[in-house]
Amino acid sequence: MSEAVRWTIKVSKETDLSLRSFLGAQGMKKGDLSRFVEEAVRWRVLDQTVQGIKDRNRDLSPEELEAAIDEAVREVRADLRVHA
Repeated sequence: MSEAVRWTIKVSKETDLSLRSFLGAQGMKKGDLSRFVEEAVRWRVLDQTVQGIKDRNRDLSPEELEAAIDEAVREVRADLRVHA
């Protein structure tokens, strides 16, 4: 973790006990709860981002989607060449 920020969050007692039991069974060390929460948040943000993209592109045909991906890749590669 680079620069840490302190959060104050509330979870149900059941969630707290389940997570602490899980981490304890894994040989929990100091800081493992924070690392677990950070990783879980990152995965959830990624999942929501992917789901949003899927929803946005739901009406595209596979060919249209492939063409859009190809165009985006071309643009990124061209930009990388300019800045290389």
